[in-house]
Amino acid sequence: LPISRWTLPLAVEVVRQFRRRRTLIAFGILLVLPWILVGAFELNGSAAADGQTPGLVVDATVGGLNFAGFAFFASTGFLLVVAVALFCGDTVATEASWASLRYLLAAPVPRARLLRQKLIVALGYSSVAVISLPAMALLAGTVAFGWHPLKLPASGVQLSTGAALGRLAIVLGYVLITELVVAGLAFVLSVCTDSPLGAVGGAVGLVIVSNILDAVTALGSWRQLLPTHWQFSWLNMLQPQISWTSMIEGTAVSISYAIVLIALAFRRFRNKDILS
Repeated sequence: LPISRWTLPLAVEVVRQFRRRRTLIAFGILLVLPWILVGAFELNGSAAADGQTPGLVVDATVGGLNFAGFAFFASTGFLLVVAVALFCGDTVATEASWASLRYLLAAPVPRARLLRQKLIVALGYSSVAVISLPAMALLAGTVAFGWHPLKLPASGVQLSTGAALGRLAIVLGYVLITELVVAGLAFVLSVCTDSPLGAVGGAVGLVIVSNILDAVTALGSWRQLLPTHWQFSWLNMLQPQISWTSMIEGTAVSISYAIVLIALAFRRFRNKDILS
């Protein structure tokens, strides 16, 4: 077998990425944040049901399961976006900014293999980041508020532990799929620029623009083509009768965007002049 097939093993790349300061800081924030939110609720009490406050916020202190649902609601729109953009946008651009990318290719590591290894590790860390927040929120909420049945917002229906965990697992899976769009955006920008901050910030900025456009109701059905239009479709899992339509559409849109963006990244990197 050609020696190039054995270069840059996944284990080596995992260790290299783990040792970076941004990895430790990112996971530190994600693991500490649920405890900070618990402290905020303990100090100020639960939110009042005034008709405008979302039910997931009002019921956040009902128990650990509800607190985990609240963590999804609070983090999906921005915090998890930043975490995924950080891991996927930093991975190639940092090597270029450190002038080490050309030395990796001279190892020799084929371009496609280098990009594939980095993408796999970046998606792996992104997945762990997305999972770690609700998992820690479930632990923190259970310690602070006890273990009680999941109370569905608005309807007040309570689900058994098994049904609640099943629905939260589906929510987690759907959130992971929707974050693929962010991963694709950050990854293609990471290939196109030598600035890690530009790649990460560019991906987050494009997501913010998508959210702004999604709020423009005059766009009508065109908003359904926006990658962020479906990011909160998982709320249908917290209704007494589950509706799968919007989640299926959101899954199709997210995967389609991710495939196109990742393909663009590989195409761009294949023909790019590596000067650093």
